[in-house]
Amino acid sequence: MSSFLYRLGGKAARARSLVLGAWVLALALAGGAMGLLQQGTDDAFTIPGSESQDALDHLSHVFPEVSGTSARLVIVLPEGSRADTPTVRRAVDEAVRDLERVAQVAVVTSPFGKDVKNAVSPDGRAAMIALPLDVPQAETTPETRQRLQEIGAELAKDADAKVYVGGDAFSNPVPGLTPTEGIGLVIAFLTLFLVFRSLMAAVMPLATAVFGVGVAVALIFMATVFTPISSTAPMLAVMLGLAVGIDYALFILSRHRDQLREGLAVEESIARATATAGSAVVFAGLTVVIALLGLAVAGIPFLTTMGVAAAFAVCVGVAVAVTATPALLALTGERLRPKPGRRRPGRKARVPLSRRWVRLATRRPLLTVAVVVAALGLCAIPAADLRLALPNSGTEEHGTPARDTFDIIAEHFGPGYNAPLIVSVDVLNSTDPVGVTKDIAAEIERLDGVAAVPVATPNRKGDTAIIQVVPDSAGDSPGTEALVQRLRDQAPRFQRDHGVTTAVTGFTAVGIDVSDRLAGALVPFGLVVVGLSLVLLAMVFRSIAVPIKAALGYLLSVGAAFGATSFVFQQGHLAQAFGVQHTGSVISFLPIILMGVLFGLAMDYEVFLLSRMREDYVHHGDPHRAIESGFVSAAAVVVAAAVIMFAVFAAFVPEGSATIKPIAFSLAVGVFVDAFVVRMTLVPAVLALLGHRAWWLPGRLARRLPVFDAEGEGLTHELRLAGWPGAPEVVSAEGLTVRDDRGRPVFSGVTVHLPAGHALLVHGPGASALLHTLAGRVAKVEGDLKVGGHLVPQHARAARRVAALIPCRTSHDPAAEATAALADGARLLVLEDLDAVVHPRRRAALARLLAGLGPAAAVASCHDPALLRDLLPPGTTDLSLDRTSAGVR
Repeated sequence: MSSFLYRLGGKAARARSLVLGAWVLALALAGGAMGLLQQGTDDAFTIPGSESQDALDHLSHVFPEVSGTSARLVIVLPEGSRADTPTVRRAVDEAVRDLERVAQVAVVTSPFGKDVKNAVSPDGRAAMIALPLDVPQAETTPETRQRLQEIGAELAKDADAKVYVGGDAFSNPVPGLTPTEGIGLVIAFLTLFLVFRSLMAAVMPLATAVFGVGVAVALIFMATVFTPISSTAPMLAVMLGLAVGIDYALFILSRHRDQLREGLAVEESIARATATAGSAVVFAGLTVVIALLGLAVAGIPFLTTMGVAAAFAVCVGVAVAVTATPALLALTGERLRPKPGRRRPGRKARVPLSRRWVRLATRRPLLTVAVVVAALGLCAIPAADLRLALPNSGTEEHGTPARDTFDIIAEHFGPGYNAPLIVSVDVLNSTDPVGVTKDIAAEIERLDGVAAVPVATPNRKGDTAIIQVVPDSAGDSPGTEALVQRLRDQAPRFQRDHGVTTAVTGFTAVGIDVSDRLAGALVPFGLVVVGLSLVLLAMVFRSIAVPIKAALGYLLSVGAAFGATSFVFQQGHLAQAFGVQHTGSVISFLPIILMGVLFGLAMDYEVFLLSRMREDYVHHGDPHRAIESGFVSAAAVVVAAAVIMFAVFAAFVPEGSATIKPIAFSLAVGVFVDAFVVRMTLVPAVLALLGHRAWWLPGRLARRLPVFDAEGEGLTHELRLAGWPGAPEVVSAEGLTVRDDRGRPVFSGVTVHLPAGHALLVHGPGASALLHTLAGRVAKVEGDLKVGGHLVPQHARAARRVAALIPCRTSHDPAAEATAALADGARLLVLEDLDAVVHPRRRAALARLLAGLGPAAAVASCHDPALLRDLLPPGTTDLSLDRTSAGVR
């Protein structure tokens, strides 16, 4: 990966105009496609396979009047007046006739009709006209809304009353951007300027992030022509795209400036920064993408779409970071090179705050760990009260038609009237559908938690009936959830006594089912995320303790974020300060989104912080020195990245919609806690407690676990050996060692320098393993090895293309195979068990071939070198692996 990114960064720097032009063209095409193709967002929260969704889908065919969205007109008379006076009745009847002629209105019933119950409030001051529509909320036209409001205004004038027009049809769930979100970008700019002390360097990450978000969001809106996408998806993509886009460009830019400070040439520095910091960026982006795609674990289509959209935005952010950022760095050239700092003579250098902080955290590590764990555990306590629900009109802003109508209904009729349930009854086989429906409605009305049963009627065909059930509690309360379960528990009795099948549905029931499905998915999703972190971090840091510590720290961060969210949005503390319009529950998919996104971001900080520590530990072997040195070198960038990400998320809280606000709040708290409390305080303390044990990995696991080079160590190794060995050689090896599955050396300390036209004979224990290593067939190699100019194992695939491995014991004609390999461009012939060739003609052919290798070289193994005297050319070098170390030049 690092070698690929090194080449990519270099090419992007050299072709900077082409790269930037391509991205500009991509933005223009994406924007044009969005304008032409986008179909708008769809906020229909469906949950296939649930009882409520299946029943709602069935009703859309047999009872379309109740399958769409709905509006409501509520007439409220002044104190001391009543709604059932003749004047009000005449005005309402006139309004009903006007409403029946409004497009998209399915049915209208007067609150004073003889078959209508509970449409007048208990105090007699308010009456409600329910308006089921025949379209979903997203398809309700502005003309329909406007006409309903006009009729409401006429009714208010005729009845001398106040009329509220609202309902789900007037909800505005589509979140939009406001100038407040720009505050996050301002804070990000100021943070970048303080870090780099350069206006150009401060603007660059912002520009690339905004550019990437523009491309991603345009393509997400374009995708609405193929699949429904909720309005939350592009907003989540904007939040994540800005946050990770700025941070990823920051990491590459910071590494580039560090290298320029050391005197590296601009183009070489860009390539190296893209390879080293870019590798970490790709790893970090990969973890975020995997976590977001893991949202599919819940099995809910709108959540899966949301995860895919956000993951796509992160992928675009990574692509922009490793292509457009190098191009911009090349465009600025020497202007980004930091000026050498000057210090007054005799003035002592100040100890950096980062060094003082890590020393404080590790001075008494056990105390630090205890305090942090106790504090975060205390912060997580409110999470026990966290309740999940889908947004409704009650989460709208005060003063909007939907919210005002919602509040008036709750005030005069009760909270349950804003959350009606529908019990569908299959009466196809009943001989008395009307009687059965009324009997079941009467039984339901006697259940605990039921405030009223206003409607109980079959459809026109008489095959399906609906019973509207009004709970005595709000839709997001435990009482309503219990009532839904109680109604479902009655289904066997209704089947036994009346011979009919019933199901509980409606928006409220769907919301409860969505919340239950998501709550049930949290544990599997958490196991996937934590398990993934264990494997990925073990691959990167070659340690058991580091992944376990990282996973436990992540859980502490998640718990604290849940606790803070519940403290504000559930319990209502500081709700007014944060502009929270509705308390008592949070949106159903917040927990799983928070877990997924925060996992990826937490792994970002873990990688960027610990990679420097591990590098120092590998070089010096002192765990305490590694903690301090690595922390100091990475702290400034990690702090800047965390502040920027916190600012971007926090900026969506003040003016964010009811859907986005709690998500942004929880992510802001989670990022702050994870970066500053867990990664920069708890992690150094835990590493100090563990000492050398922090970097221990069992030998067998180390050999079986793949290596993920997240900090470009492979490239560093490659650049160090760029001019080695200094002379043209086919095989160059220094200190070459290979170990078996138990960690014991098969051979060790082998040094080989084999020029073209020469042959090497290897024998003794491990000879076959050495031949396979030189042929690029062994993945785990210690020491330095180049085959045909290709570094192994970094470029083992290229080495295999120039090294032909021929097993002479099983080959029918080794000489013919070798000749064909040389004709195909092989530069190294690897002849295993050469002494197994006994046929005189074949031996003669091999002897002629080995005597004239030309630009190629040959390595052969055997059991008895004496049997090959007539086969090998003069000057063949003999390497016996019987000795503990061997060297051949």
